[in-house]
Amino acid sequence: MRPILFQWRTFTIWSYPALLYVGLLTGVVAGNVAAHIAGIDAFRVFVAMLVLIALGLTGARLMYVASNWRFYRQNYRLIWHRNRAGAVQYGALLLALPFSVFLLRALRLPLGAFWDVGAFTMLIIMMFGRIGCLLNGCCAGRPASGWGTFYLPNLIGVWARRVPTQCLESGWCALLLAAAVAIWRYLPFPGALFLLVSAGYGGGRLVMEFGRELPSGAGRLTINHAISLLIVVASLATLLAHWPK
Repeated sequence: MRPILFQWRTFTIWSYPALLYVGLLTGVVAGNVAAHIAGIDAFRVFVAMLVLIALGLTGARLMYVASNWRFYRQNYRLIWHRNRAGAVQYGALLLALPFSVFLLRALRLPLGAFWDVGAFTMLIIMMFGRIGCLLNGCCAGRPASGWGTFYLPNLIGVWARRVPTQCLESGWCALLLAAAVAIWRYLPFPGALFLLVSAGYGGGRLVMEFGRELPSGAGRLTINHAISLLIVVASLATLLAHWPK
């Protein structure tokens, strides 16, 4: 739709990196505010977030490379090439979450309370990131007709009436963010907010994934369906196991 957000002479600002940067900046600021409200060391939270964001970006890229390994196994130099974009969002969580156990222990931060704070950061990053996807054309919805569809391009510039998956996911993150702000103080234990947000996002993503345009020859079920379902089940099971009887 608008892959280049702004251009002046040889200076170019690309839409997706720009919106992702806005999301990262806003998310870290929101996490700092939430850390103060939660009564945990805001500076240590800031340090942990910077490390985990770097890991998350790496994990997202690696998962994209793994999902397109047929191409990258013959083009190793392009894996980290600055002009070769591509990332899978779930890869960020799959790398950052396990590593956080050791990082937070080293920083003497409580795991549950940190990830409650991190839930606000993640939702804001995803909310802005999906707007960047919309402008860039990536993560496009499948062609469809009827109410609720919009005339949109995909990543290669093919315009059609499509399911607006990027808008739906950004809006869903905004709703989860509003709900998180409303219920945080009423939850019974640290970490409950993160588990609820994870289950809510995973459930919404599981449904919205059916609206995405898939590569030719791909099946209806993807790795993202499986990860979404796993997140929902694991989050709800952990929540029920720790909920006060």
